[in-house]
Amino acid sequence: MNVTKETKHIDYSIIGVDEAGRGPLFGPVVAAAVYFDEGVYVEGIADSKALSEKQREELYNEIFARAKFGLGLATPEEIDLYNIFHATELAMNRALKILSQFVEIKNVFVDGKNLKLEFPAVCVVKGDSKIYQISAASILAKVTRDKIIEKFHFQYPEYNLIKHKGYPTQEHLELLKKYGPTPFHRLSFEPVISLVSKSLLDDWFDKGLITEPRYRHLLNLLEVDLFGNTRRAKRKARSE
Repeated sequence: MNVTKETKHIDYSIIGVDEAGRGPLFGPVVAAAVYFDEGVYVEGIADSKALSEKQREELYNEIFARAKFGLGLATPEEIDLYNIFHATELAMNRALKILSQFVEIKNVFVDGKNLKLEFPAVCVVKGDSKIYQISAASILAKVTRDKIIEKFHFQYPEYNLIKHKGYPTQEHLELLKKYGPTPFHRLSFEPVISLVSKSLLDDWFDKGLITEPRYRHLLNLLEVDLFGNTRRAKRKARSE
């Protein structure tokens, strides 16, 4: 590819990392790590949030074809167990480990702040609008996550996930109240946790839809023991 004026302003030694899906109530958080060989320039790359869905799809295909990248995710269970911040770090580490099969992991720049990854990395606030490779990572992560959520839409059409992608829109909140949560919701998040009961968790656990660690963790958040007693009430009784 011919070197353009734009490529002269790009540091091609950088690996860019970004995520999509920290804010939703449903589904995984997805991270991407992206590296471009010297001189590879994809016109139109920008922060995914500044692009239309059609633009993101077109750029996703270009980046997919012309970049070296890794994709990683953290599941709703991992988000519940470790919290969204640490689950995001987990997804980013997984993306970098996959990319490490193709390039040496160095000079990593990641969108955000206070992230501690397994590889040395520099955090850049709003990096998705400042650094070419982070912008590309934001597009890969966003479109990948949207594709995952679209598949869930066919499993749970009543939640209209294809429209809101699991984010806490008014429509999603109303449908959550109507139908209740699924095991693929982030059950530790408000307002989802307020719709969770021990009987629902028991049913999911018995059917193998949630693991024992997640089951016990959510009971702890509900302040309910294995017998259905509220620990808050028990503590109060002991203090009396």
